[in-house]
This record gives sequence, C-alpha cells and structure tokens, in this order.
Amino acid sequence: MTIYVLQKLGYALLTLFGVVTIIFILFTILPGDPARMMLGQNETAEQLAVVKKKYGFDQPVSVQYIRYLNDLSPISFHSENPEDYTFLKEGKYTATKLFSIGNTTTVLKFPYLRESFQKNGKEVSEVIVETLPNTFVLAVSAIIIAMVIGVILGILSVLFKDGIIDKMIQLLSTLGMSIPSFFSAIIFAWIFGFLLHEYTNLNMTGSLYEVDDFGNGKYIQWKNLILPAVVLGIRPLAVVSQLMRNSLLEVLDQDYIRTAKAKGLSYYKIITRHALKNSLNPVVTAISGWFASMLAGAVFVEYIFGWNGLGKEIVNALNTLDLPVIMGAVLVIASLFILINIFVDIVYGWLDPKISRQ
Repeated sequence: MTIYVLQKLGYALLTLFGVVTIIFILFTILPGDPARMMLGQNETAEQLAVVKKKYGFDQPVSVQYIRYLNDLSPISFHSENPEDYTFLKEGKYTATKLFSIGNTTTVLKFPYLRESFQKNGKEVSEVIVETLPNTFVLAVSAIIIAMVIGVILGILSVLFKDGIIDKMIQLLSTLGMSIPSFFSAIIFAWIFGFLLHEYTNLNMTGSLYEVDDFGNGKYIQWKNLILPAVVLGIRPLAVVSQLMRNSLLEVLDQDYIRTAKAKGLSYYKIITRHALKNSLNPVVTAISGWFASMLAGAVFVEYIFGWNGLGKEIVNALNTLDLPVIMGAVLVIASLFILINIFVDIVYGWLDPKISRQ
C-alpha cells in the first residue's frame, strides 16, 4: 500500500510539473510583452525598463521559467544581491529563512503566485483566498443537488422502467448533458430571475455576500445560491441519474436479489434495503471526478450570475489581461483537480487492496 501511495504522489508531482510548464508557456511566452500589458498604452521606455527589471522580464525565457518554478516551490533560493530579482526584497511576503550560502538564501514559504497587474500590486494569493471559498460553496451545493435529485430520478427510472416517466427522465438527462452550462445559466436567470421574479423572489444576479444598504456591513444572501447551484448541477445530475439507473438495473439482475424476491420482499424493500447501497459505487466515483471539474466549470456560470468566485475572477482577468491572476487561478484549479483525484485513488486502493497491487 505504501508503494502504491508513493507512486500516486509521484504521478501527481509529474502532472503538476507539466501543468506549470504549460501555464508558463501559454501565459508568458505566447501573449507578448507582459510589461506593456501591465503599463497599458502610454508607457515610456524608462517605465518599461523599470517594470522589466523589477519582475525579471528582461531575462531570457529559460531564466524566467526557472524563477517561476522557484517562486512556486515551497523551498526556494533567493539572491541577496539587490540587483537580482526576488520578491523577498519588497518585504510584503513572509518566508522563513533556513540558511544562507554566500549571497544565496534558502527559505521555506507558501508558493508565491506573484502580483496582479491590475489590482495595484495585490498578491494573486490574496485574490484567490478571497474568491475560492465562494466557488467552493457553489460547487458543494451543486454536487449535493446533483447527488440527491440524480439518485431519486435514477430510482424512479427503474421503478417505471420503459414507461412514460422513465422515457421523460431519459430525455431530460440527455438534454442536461448536451446543453452548455452558460446557455442554461442565461435561460434560468431570464425565466426564474426575471419573468417569474414575482413568484420566486430570486435575482438574476447576486453573490453569496451582499452589502447592507444602511451601512451595517456584509450579510449572507442564501437565495442567490439557488440558481447558479442548480445550473452548475444540471450536467452532473444528468450523469448521476443515468449511472444510477444502469447500476441499479445491473444489481437487480444479481442472484441475491432473486433470492430476496423469492422470499416475498416487496420491490420497494428490495431496492431500499439491498440494491440501493450496492448501486451507489459508480455514482460516488463519478461525483468525486465531477466535483474537481466543477471548480473549472463554474467560470461562465459565476460570471453570468454575478457570483463573486474564482471563475468570475478568471473572466475579469482575461478581459484585462491580468496574466498573474489567470496563471495563479488556473494553477490552483489544476492542483485541486489533481489532489482530489489522487485522494480518491488512494481511498479506492485502501478499500480494495487488489487495486493497490495492480
């Protein structure tokens, strides 16, 4: 089991290294001169030189790449020469000094995601800390909706197999999987937030926290969570209902179910007491993967509903060419995706030792 865990962690590190490399290439080399993006259209040659020197843009691409890896690494090396690039000389970022050799200091720190181009030098990590919890709340809510309703619809499909209810659920599931989330978001916002606002009391846009009109600070507005969570949960809900239906039908064909039927148990008791638990394994597997992907899939849903999460921040950063925010957000989402999948693999290996020996 220990070797299995180490292998999975090794694969995770290699995958993360590949993700970091791709992100660096896409957002550092291809877009053009980041110093010009930071300063805008009215920059002077002197301003460009100062910015390039401060952020290390005046160095070859290979040197910039090594410095980017060094900034992301928990254990990193920094020059004490005031002429060399290092974020430590600004005095904004806390790091624990381990030891020094010559002019090089080794420090222990959290990964440094650099500073925003458009937020007056605000650190990208602060932007992510402020917005990621809202995205996490949205993703968890969407998963709960998808899990509960999807399982119920899957059971109903089996109870009314090949009937009108089963066919309607299959049709809705197909539509749910095929319609893009951003299109569903527009439709739901228009219908339930505009046309039916008098009955639903739901807003077309709104985030988890709203500012009180009388100056009493922020307060949580839970109703703003309903529409984006439902929209984000539509696609996994459709997948869960299909998986639940197929898995439950497969379990109902097994021998121990026939034995239960022969003993005279009702169809309801057979499903709830015997078949349901064993049918949930593929559903749980799908949900674990969907949760990680929802952090990325929430981008357009958050933007359309005005939900102040990491997805909306990514869209705003793309509109303003705030490359450090884009790079940091994509890297955090990719890291969470990798960690969740590795955690699920390790749990499966612990539950089923045969997997860890393969």
